[in-house]
Parts: sequence; C-alpha cells; structure tokens
Amino acid sequence: MRLRPSDEHNDELLRNVHPPNWPSPKPRGRYNLIAIGAGTAGLITASGTAFLGGQSALIERNLLGGDCLNFGCVPSKALLRAARNVHECRRAKEFGVRLDQEVQADFGLVMQRMRRLRARLSHHDSAERVNSFGADVYLGTAKFVDPSHVEVEGQKLEFRRCVIATGTRPSVPPLPGLDQVRYLTNETIFSLTELPPRLIILGSGVIACEMAQAFRRFGSEVHMIFRSEKLLRKEEPQASQRLRQQLVLEGVILHPQSTIQKIEKAGNFISIEINNKVGQVKLIADTILLALGRTPNVDDLELEAAGIKSGPAGVEVNDYLQTTNPRVYAAGDVCSKFQFAHAADAMARICIQNALFFGHKKVSELIIPRCTYTDPEIAHVGLTPEEADARGIAIDSYRVELAEVDRAVLDGEDQGFAVVHTRNGRGEIVGATIMGSHAGEMIGEITLLMTHKMSLAKLASTIHCYPTQVEVLKRIADNYMLGRLTPVMSKILRRLLQWRR
Repeated sequence: MRLRPSDEHNDELLRNVHPPNWPSPKPRGRYNLIAIGAGTAGLITASGTAFLGGQSALIERNLLGGDCLNFGCVPSKALLRAARNVHECRRAKEFGVRLDQEVQADFGLVMQRMRRLRARLSHHDSAERVNSFGADVYLGTAKFVDPSHVEVEGQKLEFRRCVIATGTRPSVPPLPGLDQVRYLTNETIFSLTELPPRLIILGSGVIACEMAQAFRRFGSEVHMIFRSEKLLRKEEPQASQRLRQQLVLEGVILHPQSTIQKIEKAGNFISIEINNKVGQVKLIADTILLALGRTPNVDDLELEAAGIKSGPAGVEVNDYLQTTNPRVYAAGDVCSKFQFAHAADAMARICIQNALFFGHKKVSELIIPRCTYTDPEIAHVGLTPEEADARGIAIDSYRVELAEVDRAVLDGEDQGFAVVHTRNGRGEIVGATIMGSHAGEMIGEITLLMTHKMSLAKLASTIHCYPTQVEVLKRIADNYMLGRLTPVMSKILRRLLQWRR
C-alpha cells in the first residue's frame, strides 16, 4: 500500500496503520469478538474486549484509524487551523498589529505540517498498539462464510460475537461526464501538494463548507455548486444563513439551486455547465471536490451468508445495535445516520456491553452532539425547532447573541449566537445550537445537562469564569430563570422588600 506524496511522514503513518510486513496471526480458537473495520468503532470494540480479558480480533483491509485519522477529522482540522491562522493574520490591523508584507499561505508547508501531525497521532491507532492490548490484528479483506465465521486472507475465523464497523466511502453519483475527468474526494484531497488556483466543490454539507472556507483562505478561487437553497440543511436557518454570509464575505462563490448539465475536460482544465435560476452558467476549474454524501462499505462482506440484512443506509440494526443475525452487531457510520467519530465511539461501547455482558443499552438513548468546524463553528445537539414541531413538542427558545458577551467582543469573535430550546413551561432541554469560534467546545455543557436530564436551572446556579465566551450559556440560563418570575410572584417579592425596608 502506498500513500501520496511519498515522504517520511506518510511512511511513518503506514508503518503504524498498515505495516508492510505485518505477520498474519494464527487463529486461537473461537474469538469472543471479531471487529471488521479498524476505524473508531472497530478499534474500541476489539481493543476493549481484549483489555477486559476476552479474546478478540481486528480485521482491516486498508488503514487502521479509518476515515477519522487518515481522511477526515485529523487531516481536515489541521488544514482548518492553518487556514484560520492565515485569516487571523489578515485581520491583524483590527487588533492594532502591523504586518510589513501581505500574508501568504505556503500550501506545501501547510500540507507537510498536516502529514507530520497525522503521522504523530497515528501511533494511537497503530497495529502494534492494538496488538499490545491482546487483540489479533489481521490485514486483509473479510467476508462472512456462515452465521458464525468470517474469512480473511484464506483463514477461517470463528466468533461468538462480531461487530461490523466498516464505515462509509464518498458517494460518486452518475453525473454526466464525471467519469471522464479527475476529481477529488475526502480520500484524495489530503494528498495535494500544490494549491489548486480554481476549485469547484459539489455539495453543501459539512465537508463542502469546511473545505470551501479553508481553500479560499489559502488563496484558491472557490465555487460551491449545490441543489438546495441553503447550506447545512440540517442546521437551524439562522446558523445556515450566517455561515452563508460569512463565506460570501470571504469570497466563496455560491451557486445554489443548481443542477449539473455536463462535465468535460477543457485542455488542462475542467469545464462544468450548470443550470440554475440565473440560467445556463459555465465554470472552469483546475479540479473538482466531490462532497455529495457517503455510501456504506458493505459490498464485499457477503452479508447474505450470515443472514444479515442491509439497505441503502447500510447494515440494518435494532435499538441494541444488533443485526438480523443475533450474533452480529454493527457500529459507526455503516449503520447510523450519526456519522461522527464520537458517535462511533459511543456505539462501540454499547456493542461491548450488549454483545459480551448481556447489556440492554439502547442507541436511541444517546445524546449525540455535532459540530461543523467552519469559522465560526456551528454546534448542535438535540432537536431543532422544526424537528420539535414535527414531533408535536411545544418549546420555549432562549437566545443570546455573542455580541452581548464581553469576551467574544474583546476577542473579535462576536459574530454568532447561542439558542437553547426547552419544553414549553419547563426547564427540560430538548435542543440547542451554538454558532461561535468555540461552539464545539461549548456544546458539551448542554450535552451534559441533556444526558443527565438536568434543567436549565442547574446551569443558572453554576458559576462560570469571567470573562469567557461560554458565559453566553449562563446568560441563557439566567433568562430562563427570569422568565419563571410570574407577575404574581414579582408582586409578592416587591411587597416583601418594601416591608423589609
């Protein structure tokens, strides 16, 4: 297996997550648990089983660490941090800082830093480390041969329980002419060593928005083409609209409600013809990034041999993450709409409890936050107002702008807000959205309250450091408490204070 570019950092990565001379283990009888796929869910289930004293195996045909380490969370956040640094330098005058020269991003060095840090972090997911916990690591393609056996590299392995954690891959729709040009996905964009002068991104989701902002800040001319009217369709309209304004302000060119008519080579470039409310538009780019959703990795597993059902959304599971084969469970992107590393982590822990220890943990009980790491970030947990309305849940909403928070103003990061939704007349939190530079960090406080079914009143009684941006949540909680002060109670308190003067 090779990674591009070939350098010391990618060589180190491969030594850790796909060692070239890794010896294939010999099966040691029936395994307590076999995990197929070595992303977050597979690593945790196999390592956790071994750590607890069980006999486990981990099978991976590509790179241990899965998308998160190799093509997702880790490399993308390295790029986003570099892009944010470029942006902050360009804003230096706002803070009274003079720069003698125009700020330029050295894209080659940016990518080199990403590869170096990715290789450094890969030790956590290495085959050697997993093996040190006592799990057998097999490098190869797994397939089911019957309800209790899988085959890998010619060896037949028996399991008591199995966890499918094979993840997803980028969806490649049959767009006219796409198969005639070279394009990027999240699996190849991090192999770039030179900045594309003109980049066209197809999509309007998380990957599309994050990469559009980053590459624009690095200096690319960036176009986003998408079928919907709004970015990040799952998010609250105000957050989506504000992100749209930010991207346009930074120079990203948006083409909403557009359909692709034709893609073709135009010399050394790529031509894309689209149709939208403006009419027919022709764009020229150096490369295309596909960010049009994900496809579950189930094709080569031969699930039918084990009596496991799957569909377009992946492996079918019940609320306990059990498949139609009671011996086999699934976790992570391959079976869930929550396609995040932290969600895969939580589901893996459910699999260990339910598969090995007669547990009855339900995936529906999980409170799973999400975050889009644009600048500003958009974090969310629970229901949006639209989702609450669809479920017939009446809500009260409490909103505070970051422009009202001292630290956000002092940091020059006041372009955002926080809103918390509670059940009508009660402090039970049903959802929240935070838009701000540190939204991903702050959403954890709301997630904690929701997980432990604590009211906003608990947050109001919690002391926060001043000045911090998370004080926005304390203000929301204070507003909730003020709202509980009814006219009658207010009148009683006024009379009491007058009497005690």
